[in-house]
Amino acid sequence: MKGPNAKKRKTSHDQNNGRNDNQDDIFTSKPTAVFTPKGGRSHTLSIAIPGSIVANCHSVEQKSFLAGSIARALAVFCVDEVIIFDDDEKSNNTKKNNNDSNDANDSPITKTKHQISRDDSQPGGFTAYSDPSHYLAHLLSYLETPPYLRKHLFPMHPNLRTAGLLPSLDMPHHLRANEWCDYRDGVAISETVVDTGLPQKVNVTNEQYSDNARVTVRFSSQDEPDNADAVGSFAPRTEAGYYWGYSVRRCGPLSSVFEECPFDGGYDLSFGTSERGAPLTEVLKQDEGDGGGGDPGYKHLLIIFGGVAGLETAVRNDHQLREMGIRPTEAEKLFDYWVNILPGQGSRTIRTEEAVWLGLTGLRGLVEGTHRLRGSS
Repeated sequence: MKGPNAKKRKTSHDQNNGRNDNQDDIFTSKPTAVFTPKGGRSHTLSIAIPGSIVANCHSVEQKSFLAGSIARALAVFCVDEVIIFDDDEKSNNTKKNNNDSNDANDSPITKTKHQISRDDSQPGGFTAYSDPSHYLAHLLSYLETPPYLRKHLFPMHPNLRTAGLLPSLDMPHHLRANEWCDYRDGVAISETVVDTGLPQKVNVTNEQYSDNARVTVRFSSQDEPDNADAVGSFAPRTEAGYYWGYSVRRCGPLSSVFEECPFDGGYDLSFGTSERGAPLTEVLKQDEGDGGGGDPGYKHLLIIFGGVAGLETAVRNDHQLREMGIRPTEAEKLFDYWVNILPGQGSRTIRTEEAVWLGLTGLRGLVEGTHRLRGSS
């Protein structure tokens, strides 16, 4: 048996290429689609969804399934940020009145990943009915967190009583103890010691943290797994090109999605989705260049999905947009592009969790650089 100091297996992206060495048959008992970084990435992909979609589900199991379906889409399509906004007037008024209070229902990931506190995820009780936005943020935050950190960052809570029904996301930062990566997420157990899920604890000398703070570290060498430097949670993406999970931001009405953008300069490209929008085929064209991988043509891309009654309802219930004179029929003015992600749909409605998958699929070419906006050079 290997000792605790044995080297960890470095995650390989070409181990047998999923093929059994002794046979010509494809070996499919284990997944082989391992994420391969392609160099530092500065551009980001964000989506915004209304928390009210949780209220449209009747049972607790349906609510959990909805959160799990959205989380799977975020992971599969490498979404960097998900924003949960309120599209009903009652929630907006409550949010406005309690804006300055220290509400125990605030999601732990409304803060950055480095500022999560155990106390932030401990509201008084089950919030799927009383505060659907908090419930959705809580579950999405829980699923994004590496499994070996969840016991530290997410105490037992009524919202997590159906956690066993939630799917695994298996993202690049959800590392096993026997997998090696130059970056790793951990939790501070003292000012300079971090538990990263490895057998040995990691000493961090360039920063000091409070207990139970979530920390991203970078190792200088696989030969020294007990020493590392603390880095920003965005460093794996910007330095090496890893997809390192998504942040969860909860905000008030639709206008606050833009106003509270965490990126310098805001979102420079935005899409609003509606059955009354233009088909994506009229908005995008295939790139005639090198087939993708270059400059995507934007810095921070935002895709906003509406709830049961569409984005027009979110505009109607946004007091700031009303003061600006923007009517529900003018919702498209808020976005650079107003698109229909599935023209000719066979069902009368497309659920938001379905629209997220469809929208991210339709805009995948733009994200990957294989497609460009029509009219752009």
